[in-house]
Amino acid sequence: MVVLGVLVFFHELGHYLAARWCGVHVEVFSIGFGATITEWTDRIGTRWKLSWLPLGGYVKLHGQERPEDVTDEVRASWIPGKTFHDKSVGARALVVAAGPIANFILAAVLFAGLFIGVGKPITQSVVGEVMADGAAARGGMQAEDRILAIGAEKTKTFEDIQRIVVAHPGERFVVKVARADKEVDLTVTIGTRDANGRPVGQLGIRGGKVVYEPVGLVDAVVGGVTQAWTVTTETFSGIGQMISGSRGSDELGGPLRIAQMSGKVAQLGIASLISFIAVLSVNLGLINLFPIPVLDGGHLLFYAFEALRGRPLPPKAQEYGYRAGLAALATLFIFATWNDLSSFGLFRWVVGLIG
Repeated sequence: MVVLGVLVFFHELGHYLAARWCGVHVEVFSIGFGATITEWTDRIGTRWKLSWLPLGGYVKLHGQERPEDVTDEVRASWIPGKTFHDKSVGARALVVAAGPIANFILAAVLFAGLFIGVGKPITQSVVGEVMADGAAARGGMQAEDRILAIGAEKTKTFEDIQRIVVAHPGERFVVKVARADKEVDLTVTIGTRDANGRPVGQLGIRGGKVVYEPVGLVDAVVGGVTQAWTVTTETFSGIGQMISGSRGSDELGGPLRIAQMSGKVAQLGIASLISFIAVLSVNLGLINLFPIPVLDGGHLLFYAFEALRGRPLPPKAQEYGYRAGLAALATLFIFATWNDLSSFGLFRWVVGLIG
């Protein structure tokens, strides 16, 4: 509840602040759905609500509906100049896009805060585990070896090793390692594996020790933005691999798996939980930018058509779009929940119980 509450609050806060900036009155700011636990009204007339079902939230904008979709009584209650539908396409798009943007900003701020408070995590170029029958094992590499250089390129982090190895499949290198206070030269032929139809290198080791290096404020901010961008690109890559079939869709999870992982991560400490929230914030921002009607990305798609045509899409087209969007979201939710229950072993337990 804490993890989802933080993510939803900042997402909706983005919509709220953008709406206020564009001169749109916000009627309701709700965290959660369903029956209200508590609520209060601020000095400008916005109702702030906390509801029982913590699976999302919403911001109700004044005059969000089209004039032709409401009664004369509702239209009469609208405040001139404060309605959402009266704003320009650009202003409406900004209000909608501000939610996902807030999630990306939140992720960058959380990562930067971690770098300031704990330090920037650096995975040292130390071998944590050597995989049997891998290129490293055949070359004589051992656990706890510190890889100093691969060929002419020096390695300071495990990411340096990955970058070099991936780019040189099947090539032979002299790998310099530090072992028991002495340097050893090993001849290693990089292995090859297929990644989306192209060969990439594989060494056959897992990373080892992680250290935290203190950083200054500027480096922390830059590092936070960079880390948020890295998570974004990796998420895009994972989605692409699922679509292409090179990665299993069983990794797709929903609220149940988020709850399970939140509990496990929280046991590792506050720093791990904050990092987990930051990663989920990027995921929430990306998902909401998908061009699916009902999601923020779907609204932005409609506004793009409106900007090109000079007028909104016909009501029928929007209605069919929203129906298709709801169907797609429902399918995705059911699929993700099925994956969650499968990962928990529920279906194996039921089968065993019946047997």
